[in-house]
Amino acid sequence: MNAIQPSRPPLQPIQKRRVIPRPKRHLRQRSYQVMALESTAKITVNLVITAVAASALSQLLPYHWSQQQKLREISTEVKQMEGHVDGLQVQFSRNFDPQETKSIMQEQGYRFDPSQRRVVLMNRDRKEDEQTESSP
Repeated sequence: MNAIQPSRPPLQPIQKRRVIPRPKRHLRQRSYQVMALESTAKITVNLVITAVAASALSQLLPYHWSQQQKLREISTEVKQMEGHVDGLQVQFSRNFDPQETKSIMQEQGYRFDPSQRRVVLMNRDRKEDEQTESSP
């Protein structure tokens, strides 16, 4: 009894093979139905998004065109105003030019330089012109 007994390896549970059940035919058909339903849902959502985008574009395009028209009108007015402002700047610089003072005073007032002679043009009637021409 005191004899040496052979050592036994520790007991390990025997691993059983896992049995993977094969999918049955009705499960395959169900997965195909789920995939078809999922694809249909995706297509439906994409169609709804496309419809919303088309609706938004149909509302935004006329607004965009009207804004472009307003922009063209404003650009035209800006060009006209730039021309007007350029003319006013030329007139302003002329008004404050010391060399032009005399001519500006003559234009705006009825004073003339004493060395200049005043010429007055008078309109005569045609009857008087015809009488003077026929009388010589």
